[in-house]
Amino acid sequence: MVQDLFISLLERMSVVATIAFVMTRSRIFHRLLHRKASRKEKALLTMVFGLVGVLGTYTGIPVQGALANSRVIGPLAGGLLGGPLVGLGAGLLAGGHRYLIGGFTALSCGLSTLVEGGIGGLVYLRYGRRVTDWRAAFWAGLAAETVQMAIILLIARPFSAAWGLVQVIGLPMILVNAAGTAIFVAIIHSVVQEQERAGAVQAQKALQIADLTLPYLRQGLNPESAALVARIILDTTRVAAVAITDRERILVHVGAGEDHHLPGRGVLTQLTQKVLATGEYGVAENRIQVGCSYEGCSLNSAVIVPLKRRDEVIGALKLYHTGKQEISSIELEFACGLARLFSTQLEAAEGEKQQKLRADAEIRALQAQINPHFLFNVLNTVVSFCRTDPETARRLLLQIGEFFRQNLQRGNDLVALREEIKHVDTYLAIEQARFGHRLKVVHRIDPGAEDALIPALSIQPLVENAVLHGLLPKRGGGTVEIEVASGNGEVCVRVKDDGVGIPPETLEGLLKEGSQREGKGLGIGLRNVHERLKSLYGSQYGLVVKSSVGLGTKIEMRVPQQEAQHGNHSMLCCG
Repeated sequence: MVQDLFISLLERMSVVATIAFVMTRSRIFHRLLHRKASRKEKALLTMVFGLVGVLGTYTGIPVQGALANSRVIGPLAGGLLGGPLVGLGAGLLAGGHRYLIGGFTALSCGLSTLVEGGIGGLVYLRYGRRVTDWRAAFWAGLAAETVQMAIILLIARPFSAAWGLVQVIGLPMILVNAAGTAIFVAIIHSVVQEQERAGAVQAQKALQIADLTLPYLRQGLNPESAALVARIILDTTRVAAVAITDRERILVHVGAGEDHHLPGRGVLTQLTQKVLATGEYGVAENRIQVGCSYEGCSLNSAVIVPLKRRDEVIGALKLYHTGKQEISSIELEFACGLARLFSTQLEAAEGEKQQKLRADAEIRALQAQINPHFLFNVLNTVVSFCRTDPETARRLLLQIGEFFRQNLQRGNDLVALREEIKHVDTYLAIEQARFGHRLKVVHRIDPGAEDALIPALSIQPLVENAVLHGLLPKRGGGTVEIEVASGNGEVCVRVKDDGVGIPPETLEGLLKEGSQREGKGLGIGLRNVHERLKSLYGSQYGLVVKSSVGLGTKIEMRVPQQEAQHGNHSMLCCG
């Protein structure tokens, strides 16, 4: 008898496994597993789990005036997966149904079903936000069915009939229903793992797409960048079509339907307009919701997600499928995640643009400070020659014109080192006309560095500082050395003089705003170049100034080598 009961209960357990599989296809059930189900959805699932219990009663096997059944699996699984309220609700429904059927175990079986749903809820609380493990479900099933047998013995009368019944159905129901609960939860758990794996794949794919599209989104959201981004998405995923819009028009549409979803047309569909207006995603599950009026359009479902910049909606990303209701929860999460990544990239692009504009404005202001300062000095030099040597004055004026012409032509661009040195030589020619034999110039330039790009107007202020503040105050003048070397991915420029040097108290604040020698001109040009280098390349770059009173000054400037050149090994080392 007991063996036959085992076999019969095992056969009926296949129904439970089928129900579990069918439930995993439900979106509401997925939300329950992720602890996102609303109250209304939980109420619906409570009824479903209760009906699973009712089905277990109807598929029960009559034994000595009672039923050997799998009723416990519905309420217990409901509690394990949905919490105490779902478990107790399902237990009340299934237990109430059993009580109404009648029999000498009606009250005890109805009450025990309610208790078993509560046991599942307690285990749920133990596992928190994680899906209950199948092993825990098995032990919970053992405990719940053991409690049921105890309640039958305590409540059902006559006791002798209750004891005889428990002896027959006790062990089969405890073991089979515990196994059934474990199988039910194991099926659910496998679906969760499948979702997690699929989600991980989609997340990896989203990051891959974000990496590929980053260079284009740095240009901002425009038809050109949108076309490149949409093509990458289409080639990387299995969607049928990709579209990107701004707030008013379609920027690009590639894939199915591109013959009639044409770029440049206004945003017509109500769902896209709603997404742009609310900033919330939208899902179209059929052709009517897609909203295309073209008769031969093959697009039958879509997910539309907003693209934002600093919480402002600036456009929409649309992923289409040709089948109906093909937007799964994973597809939706993928689209939303991709839109968030794109929005972050667009914000970064806007930030870079604003930073570049600020840097350009700062550089223009810095150059405006440098040029009048230099102009004042060279005009004094010309004035000094006008009476004594007009020919030299004429030649100096031509050189001054050439010098400022080079300034105007180059603006704020990066220039080849050879061009910057040419500019410096023009300046030195002007100063040598003034100082004569008192100013000597030595060049040591690595041929491998001549084509490297450096900021325009970055070396001349260093040389000017050496001439005016290092050599001019020194009786007999001195020498300015310009050394340039490339190596280790950087270009190193050194400007040295053997002039009067800088006192330690002045040197300490030389590159800081408001330095004590600003009024005398010392530090203006240096600080401008220092701030410019940091603005262009980062805080790790800038000028390094070393000086000793009476011995001279050395200024070192490093910049990243932005154009690799093949040449001789460097003669110098920036250390």
